[in-house]
Amino acid sequence: MTQTAPPKAGTVAMVTLGCARNEVDSEELAGRLTADGWQVVADVADASAVVVNTCAFVAAAKKDSIDAILGAAGPGREVIAVGCLAERYGENLAAELPEAAILSFDDYPNIGERLRGIVAGERPTPHVPHDRRSLLPISPIARAASSAPVPGHASGPASGPRLMRHRLDPGPSASLKLASGCDRRCSFCAIPMFRGSFISRRPTDLIEEAVALATGGVRELILVSENSTSYGKDLGDVRLLETLLPELAAVDGIERVLVSYLQPAEMRDPLLEVLLTTPGLAPYLELSFQHASPTVLRRMRRFGGASEFLTLIDRARDLRSDVGVRSNFIVGFPGETEAEYEALLEFLAAARLDAIGIFGYSAEDGTEAAGLPDQLSDFEIRGRVENAASLVDELLSQRAEDRIGEVVEVLVQRVDASGSEGRAGQQGPEDSTTRVDKGNVGDFVRARVDGTDGSDLIATVIS
Repeated sequence: MTQTAPPKAGTVAMVTLGCARNEVDSEELAGRLTADGWQVVADVADASAVVVNTCAFVAAAKKDSIDAILGAAGPGREVIAVGCLAERYGENLAAELPEAAILSFDDYPNIGERLRGIVAGERPTPHVPHDRRSLLPISPIARAASSAPVPGHASGPASGPRLMRHRLDPGPSASLKLASGCDRRCSFCAIPMFRGSFISRRPTDLIEEAVALATGGVRELILVSENSTSYGKDLGDVRLLETLLPELAAVDGIERVLVSYLQPAEMRDPLLEVLLTTPGLAPYLELSFQHASPTVLRRMRRFGGASEFLTLIDRARDLRSDVGVRSNFIVGFPGETEAEYEALLEFLAAARLDAIGIFGYSAEDGTEAAGLPDQLSDFEIRGRVENAASLVDELLSQRAEDRIGEVVEVLVQRVDASGSEGRAGQQGPEDSTTRVDKGNVGDFVRARVDGTDGSDLIATVIS
């Protein structure tokens, strides 16, 4: 019988669940570990330690994270859980999952030392979760002086390499974290409790990281945060994003910059103009609508409604007629009536969005919405999600067909026997794709859309 060799000491694999912000955090951890002498390997089977960067956004994400932790366990291999699930549940998670060591965001600066102790047989005392908003001053402008660890914001010593990041995906696109945390108080969302208050990264750090990524072959930057429209408010300039975006787009080697997660309530006309008229910025808006009924949105502690949202979309299309627009929506929020649900469906039909995420409401621990009256049953929520998803499939196919004849700029991200596939500037990382007849990974090609496959585009390269 063939025996598998034990993992080599000092090797570590990273497993990342959840959003692009978590992917940046994993690359920061990998950078810290590499600087501390660890060898980052791609295969879990080759590692003496596996760091699972977990997600805790909704119930399904929690389950996926727990499954990943259990799946990473093996002979001669220690499993370490970090990220949102670990931060949010700390000692309770440790009691339920003795297979893994549980670390907090506060352990990130010393992650190499923590892993060495765990591999040597030590078991860290799991942290008691607390509201991380308490770590930063209430006043945004006073937060710059805080020394609280913020995942994804690390930089190296002034005398050495400043970029504390090790690429785990060598593709031509990379996420760049603008900020962490959130100051909004949406009644359904627990993220601010375990991610903390909003704090921006300094423009100089962002430019420096963009230059380093471009030097490493990155051609597209995807700017991520919990709320990109708030960027700069804690640095004393609420319009800092309008200044920063052209600078990032001008970095040598960077061909395209895409901005994710924009709050409709914080959108301002000068920012919209910069986003859609600056050379090098993708013609793309990810707007966090969440619903279209004003009454549901007020219960969510959010603003606006179908009328305001359609006006915003119209303004965007006046600036750039081919702009791609994405949004996510929560179905089955407490008290959602049939009329409010129908208002959402009517908005989806009118908005002609290019990408739509439909999520069934789940009551999250510690949120205001979990205590609201008139909670819908799981059966009701599932029915509404399935109905909305069916409509969305039809609407997105129609929207893709609207683009036939348009010329798009496609970043090729993979090549197979049938051709090349990538994303047009109107498509985000979690959206549809564009298949072209030729092109190598990392190429930007101009192509004319001449067909569709559901919400995906099929295009022919013209130059």
